[in-house]
Amino acid sequence: MSPRRRTALALLWLAALLVAGWAIGQRLELSGDLRRFMPEPRTPAQALLVDELGDGPGTRLLLVSLSGAAPEVLAAQSRALAAALAANPDFEFVTNGADAGLDAVPESLRPYRYLLSPSFDDRPLDAAYLGEQLAERLQDLGSPMAALVEPLLPADPTLEMLVLAEAWQPKAAPQRLHGVWFDAAGREALLLAQTGAAGFDPSAQQRAYDAVYAGFAEVAGDSGAGLRMTGPGAFSVEIGGRTAREAQWIGTIDSIALVLLLLLAYRSWRAPLLGVLPLATAGLAGLGAVALLFEAVHGITVAFGFTLIGVVQDYPIHFLSQQRAGISPRDNVRALWPALVTGVVATCIAYLTFLFSGVDGLRQLAVFTISALAAAALATRFGLPPLVDPAPRDLADSPVLQALWRGIGRLPRPRWSLLALALACVAVLASARGPFWENDLSKLTPVPEEGMALDARLRAELGAPDVRYVAVLRGADADAALAATEALHPRLDALVAAGALDGYDSAARYLPSAATQRARQRALPTPAALRASLADALAGTPFREDAFTPFLADVELAREAPPLRPGDLAGTPLAGTVQGLLLEGGGGATALVSLSGLKDVDAVAQAAADAGGELLDMKAASESLVAEYRGRVLAALTLAALLLAGTVWIALRTPGRVLRVLLPMALTTLVILAVLRGLGVELNLFHLVALILAAGLGLDYALFFEHAGDRREDQLRTLHAVLVCSLMTALVFSLLALSSIPVLRAIGSTVAIGVVSNFVLALLVSRHDAGPGPAAEGAPAVEGHA
Repeated sequence: MSPRRRTALALLWLAALLVAGWAIGQRLELSGDLRRFMPEPRTPAQALLVDELGDGPGTRLLLVSLSGAAPEVLAAQSRALAAALAANPDFEFVTNGADAGLDAVPESLRPYRYLLSPSFDDRPLDAAYLGEQLAERLQDLGSPMAALVEPLLPADPTLEMLVLAEAWQPKAAPQRLHGVWFDAAGREALLLAQTGAAGFDPSAQQRAYDAVYAGFAEVAGDSGAGLRMTGPGAFSVEIGGRTAREAQWIGTIDSIALVLLLLLAYRSWRAPLLGVLPLATAGLAGLGAVALLFEAVHGITVAFGFTLIGVVQDYPIHFLSQQRAGISPRDNVRALWPALVTGVVATCIAYLTFLFSGVDGLRQLAVFTISALAAAALATRFGLPPLVDPAPRDLADSPVLQALWRGIGRLPRPRWSLLALALACVAVLASARGPFWENDLSKLTPVPEEGMALDARLRAELGAPDVRYVAVLRGADADAALAATEALHPRLDALVAAGALDGYDSAARYLPSAATQRARQRALPTPAALRASLADALAGTPFREDAFTPFLADVELAREAPPLRPGDLAGTPLAGTVQGLLLEGGGGATALVSLSGLKDVDAVAQAAADAGGELLDMKAASESLVAEYRGRVLAALTLAALLLAGTVWIALRTPGRVLRVLLPMALTTLVILAVLRGLGVELNLFHLVALILAAGLGLDYALFFEHAGDRREDQLRTLHAVLVCSLMTALVFSLLALSSIPVLRAIGSTVAIGVVSNFVLALLVSRHDAGPGPAAEGAPAVEGHA
């Protein structure tokens, strides 16, 4: 086949990959939901944690700060921004502490205000009370509040709607200046927004994030004011942007380095094209398989999957390094196939164990990896041979490579020193200070310290709920859970008065239990009694009795109406708030009580227990979940190691050969753990997952050195291939180790250490001693042996 035709076929393959990539991209849906990388919860606290991480109210809050202008200017901007966001369907509610108005109570709920408000729990709606209220209304009508009060009077002379609106404001709200919330110093206007979508819905959070900044740009003008925003949704958007930027520069450097390295290694412009084709095929095969089998592909799966370039690139590079005149490309790849397929099958079997881990994210990793490795191997075996120059220069003739090999040959073979290395690693692991495992999920977040500090400060200023502790009360149904919450309220009110916490929020603040609503109905006067009380209260006032007919009708409707249920709130601003604090499902209901400014954990825990509930520590729940997850990963790793060793044994069948292949990989695992722990790194789940990738690299290096046998020419070509592979892999993962994203940094540092250790140990342990041959004596290399 002519060079031109081979090039045309390679470009045709590349074009097919571009089309396949476009088709997969149309189907691919990325997810940032961390629940995909968590095991099934086994305790109530773990179940609640998983639910809250997915779509709990805490994940949907955005905390906004406006600063850099005069307070009155910031207040006007706060009102304008709140109005703009309230009209955006991506937000369930937006509040900035502005004076409560009618919009705080939905129109459909206004007749029920007497069932929702506690105003008449301790005093009757009688002539005396109505007289007091009408006297106050007369004063209101002569004040600047007249425009607000006058439309309300016919239906609500007691202003119960405004009482409700005020009661529904956060209990630990910040100070108000110029009618809106400000921080304690009076320099920042504060807003609180809740999105309709969960915090880990990347597209919806991006829309909300952009809407906040776009709305602020319109209202700020050239005032010089600035906006800062925190919250899970804001963090996920900023992290996504930073991850994309880092992936771009790391990918750019990797791509340039790969091209330059292949050009330098093979002195042919076709080598980069031929080397990239199996890599791209592998990546698309992995993505396509995951997109086909799962509803959404997690970003971590994609990020980790593409680090497989370190393993996948070995296949075409070994093939290109072994090709020379005198052996056809098909015969060449056929001779390499036993070593190549052993590595592929062993690594795939190792990842196969993740399919049974019970964790969706690990299943995705397994499917991606197995599909990608199989596709790369098949592409190298059947796709590359027709495209390769059958008679390139023989790399075994390189003087530089021969000089390097002579130097390697003079190195002593390690024997007892390997035992010393293993013992030294064990000693480092035993003496390293600090916890061995990292159980804190927050340590895996790439949010910078200043971002976390700003979030903590804004939460304290706004009275946003504590993200660690939550009181939980359970009931047979939603109403039972609401009733249990009501029993807790007096105890919490006493703790607020005592300074044990600043405030709390619960669904029962907005929707009382049916029993409470019925009790309030019974306390309302009959139509005749209310009409008589109203007539007494109106005596001596300028108000006409018939002006309050809507008021009489609303009270009668409240007396006869069925109690409001959670489902009746659908379509109102209260629906999202109540749904976030009242979870239904699994044969019961769970009411959450969020806490602000918690200072005495034991006192609140005792209060919750006295009311029949419990105080959950979400941090402890997350740590137990991480520990359980780690146990599953370790079990999978143990099984993977046994299966991998069994696969190598079946392939090689000789104890000495099996030991030469497996020993470097096993020692490298110890070296990685010792180096990381010696540097004070606490190991997390991603270090463990990366260990399999490092083991796969070590297996490949050792297999190909062992496969080269004692023929010096084959050893030189194998050395060339492993050098190119290890240099490229070391560069890829060293760049990942410099990432600010903790997950990528953990993977990068683990594999980068593994590359160096695997290369050195495979070279010293797995290679055969060179036998006598023509190359050793200065004669041309014998062709045809692979």
